Amino acid sequence: MPSLSRRSKAVFLSVRMSRSLMIGLVITALLLALALLSLVWTPYSPTAMKILHKLQGPSALHWLGTDAFGRDVLSMLMVGARNSLSVALIAVGVGIGIGVPLGAFAAARGGMVDGFVMRLTDLAFAFPALLTAVIITAVFGPGAVNAMLAIGIFNIPVFARITRGASMGMWKRDYVLAARCAGRSETAIIFDHILPNIGHVLIVQATIQFALAIVAEAGLSYVGLGTQPPHPSWGKMLNDAQTYIYDAPHLAIFPGLAITFAVLGLNMLGDGLRDMLDPKIRRQR
Repeated sequence: MPSLSRRSKAVFLSVRMSRSLMIGLVITALLLALALLSLVWTPYSPTAMKILHKLQGPSALHWLGTDAFGRDVLSMLMVGARNSLSVALIAVGVGIGIGVPLGAFAAARGGMVDGFVMRLTDLAFAFPALLTAVIITAVFGPGAVNAMLAIGIFNIPVFARITRGASMGMWKRDYVLAARCAGRSETAIIFDHILPNIGHVLIVQATIQFALAIVAEAGLSYVGLGTQPPHPSWGKMLNDAQTYIYDAPHLAIFPGLAITFAVLGLNMLGDGLRDMLDPKIRRQR
């Protein structure tokens, strides 16, 4: 019990000491709160058009102004945050759900199996998310689901390589060799010994890929391959703002700031988690 108390105190102190982690947590929490709030409330309907109020700047009535169709920009940003987080969450989930087992299996088997899996990841890296989205769109048409699929496919080799690289050294550890001698299966060893010891690496990588997924979703929506109208998307808002960049610069500024802060918060969260969870960095402190 005392050891648990000391460990909890050490974790608390490391969290408090990490300014990057705290800032990242605050920004990410605000983004998540904004997205969740949009499920039950927005200042106006994000699809309600009022042409008489179009291209208005920030005011007491519309805090972030209105777009070319008179839609409230704040309401669109709130719903856009929900769409971006949903796409990023599922895309990263696809990468983890397929990439982690592939990487762990490759590290466990080694030899030809390892080489085959790594060549598959090399092939997947040849098709970035945008190119994959173009191919999927050509077959199934544009949409948020296809954007999730395209970004998720790109995330698979990332997590496969991270898992494989972090797992390789684990299979030579004494406790893993002891588990093998005791007759434990490779699957049991992976779940009981390998994954718990590389979990901090996967968590940090997940936060980084989450940020990249938000940027990828915005980029796909910007070129018309992601979330489709009338559903708001930060990338689509930036695309629509191009025509009015001089008459209504707020249309580009606020979506751009939303993407910037979302990515900044997640990257700082990842850096802070790495500092807190990585044993080597903790020992240096």
